[in-house]
Amino acid sequence: MSRSRDLLETLVGFDTTSRESNLQLIEFVRDYLAGFGIASELVYNAQRTKANLFASVGPVELPGIVLSGHTDVVPVDGQPWTLPPFTLTERDGKLFGRGTADMKGYVACVLALVPELVKTPLRLPVHIALSYDEEVGCLGVRSLLAVLEQRPVKPMLCIIGEPTELKPVLGHKGKLAMRCDIQGQACHSAYAPSGVNAIEHAADLICELGRIGQRLRSHQDPRFNPPFSTVQT
Repeated sequence: MSRSRDLLETLVGFDTTSRESNLQLIEFVRDYLAGFGIASELVYNAQRTKANLFASVGPVELPGIVLSGHTDVVPVDGQPWTLPPFTLTERDGKLFGRGTADMKGYVACVLALVPELVKTPLRLPVHIALSYDEEVGCLGVRSLLAVLEQRPVKPMLCIIGEPTELKPVLGHKGKLAMRCDIQGQACHSAYAPSGVNAIEHAADLICELGRIGQRLRSHQDPRFNPPFSTVQT
C-alpha cells in the first residue's frame, strides 16, 4: 500500500492536463521500470511532445495480458478546488488530487505490482500500456494500437482500469461522430430567394437528426442507461 501511495503521489504531481506534455510522467515510469530491468517502448506524437509507453514482463513470445491506463487528466480551470489539485492530500482516509481516480490511481497500483511480477515465473506475459490524450478523444492510443497490430504475437486481453466502482463493463453502444459544413450563397435580404441561407438548411438538418433520435428510442436494450441509442447535435 505504501509503495502504491508513493507512486500515486509522484504521478499526481505531474500536470498532465491534456493540453500539456506527458513526457515527464512517461520518463519517470520508463526509469522506474528500467530499475527492475524492464525495457520500455515509447510511441511519440508527431511533435514529440507526448508519448505512449509499452513495456512487458514475462515470456513475450506468448499472447499476454495488457494492463492499460491513460496518463492525461482533465483541466482544473474554474473549478472550486479546496486542495492543491497536483499535490496528493490525504483526508479522512481518502486521497485527493487531480487524476487520483481517473486514472493515475490504477497506474500507480500497476506499477506497484512490478517488483512482484519480475520475481514471479509468469506463464503468460503482462504488458503495461500507458497512453496520452484519452480525455480529448482517445487520440494517443491509436498510434500504439497501430504498432501492436504489426506484432507477430498480439495481446490476448486488455484490462483498462477506468473508475467503474469495480463493476465490469460488458458492453458499449459504440459511437459515431460526424462533421457537416453547410455553405450558403450570400445575397441582399431584399432578394432572399436568390441566395441560399445556410442557417435555415442547417436547422432542417438538426430537426431531422432529432427525428432520427426519436425513432431510435423504439430499439431498446435494458443493459444500458438510457436503453437506446441517442443522437445529439
